[in-house]
Amino acid sequence: MSPTVSIIVPIYNAAHTIGRCIESILTQQYTDFELFLVDDGSRDGSGIICDAYAKRDSRIRVIHKENSGVSDTRNLALDLAQGTYLQFLDSDDWITPDATSSLVRAAEANRCDLVIADFYRVIGERVSRKGDIEEDTVLTREEFSAHMMENPADFYYGVLWNKLYRRDIVETHHLRMDPDISWCEDFMFNLEYIRYAERFYALQIPIYYYVKTKGSLANQSLTIAKTVKMKLMVFEYYQQFFKTVLDEEEYQRCRPKVYRFLVDAAGDGAVPPAVLPNSKKLGAERSRVAPELLSGSGPLHNAYRDRKLLEQYLETAALKNDLSLQDITLLLALRELEAPCTRRDLADFTGLTRGSLSFSLQRLAAKELILVENLKDIETEEKLLRVSFPTTSAAVFQDLDVALEDARQASQAGLTQEERAQYEALSARIQSNIRSILQ
Repeated sequence: MSPTVSIIVPIYNAAHTIGRCIESILTQQYTDFELFLVDDGSRDGSGIICDAYAKRDSRIRVIHKENSGVSDTRNLALDLAQGTYLQFLDSDDWITPDATSSLVRAAEANRCDLVIADFYRVIGERVSRKGDIEEDTVLTREEFSAHMMENPADFYYGVLWNKLYRRDIVETHHLRMDPDISWCEDFMFNLEYIRYAERFYALQIPIYYYVKTKGSLANQSLTIAKTVKMKLMVFEYYQQFFKTVLDEEEYQRCRPKVYRFLVDAAGDGAVPPAVLPNSKKLGAERSRVAPELLSGSGPLHNAYRDRKLLEQYLETAALKNDLSLQDITLLLALRELEAPCTRRDLADFTGLTRGSLSFSLQRLAAKELILVENLKDIETEEKLLRVSFPTTSAAVFQDLDVALEDARQASQAGLTQEERAQYEALSARIQSNIRSILQ
């Protein structure tokens, strides 16, 4: 049976980083994939590392070949891929645990041909989120192209690794990387693909860590004349793409934006050396799990594992809706509470400080996800909070339900249907015992 996703990683002298890349793929929440590790004539032991991983996991296929460049290397894997979808990584980068599951879910839920996602740009020990499209809806080819026109030469549109492709489109139209181009070859492939795709979706979840260590044109042994010729050729194709997508009148109106590509492309996607805007220390951009605490035993270790598993899935819903993990956890708590309560009790229930609780309540109210009403208990005169939910919260609740179901499925992986039913029954009895003791 063919896998749902074919993941392709071209490798050349990446012995210091390929392990991190492979581990991030093998630890994905989504498991129905095949992984192509294509060693492009590495001389540093990268191929040996790949072979060792292949012995551990049957989903991995290692291909060793003579060095011929990244485009030819990707093409070889494309010829062998069997998945419904195609996903790409570079060997010195890595992906978040929810990357593949988020891409596939977006593709299937929206019946789209291309999913494009936010990513993290990494410089040293700093990381910054990068994205462009903020529309949470399916886009037509014309709408997607209009967004792309606003930021010509942007990595968000040009690269392969923050996207999910349909393999049937690639094969039907015989799309491949051009091995004769060593600059913007990803972008050229994308332009060809977009011509045949009809439905697009922008996933506003950062799923990829891009490390700026790749060489620029200056160290690719290209002459200035060849570089200029290559850029002009790419621009000509870029221009023809928009002439195809837009009618003549619309193209003439947008032509100045199209021509901006030549200026913007001159930077070769370079990352500024200064501290990234809105950056965080690498490792602080998502909730952290302490490995040494995962293997312990006892009630506190069990509670820690349960909490971290739930947080991992809730965080995906939080990022999609521009919320913090604290915000989404509070929203879940408010939905579960059936009666007004004091701020003290709400803080105790969620594990938040009173200050953090007030801040998250304000954020959720500002985003029109909750309506807060202040009451007073007639008997005790305590101040109570009563929360209701406007219709704008429905989409976030849907994402919450998906996260909760994913966490449940993950925790019960490998159990038979009968075992799951027994587990649910026993859990309900245990919770009933606990309630009777604490009341």
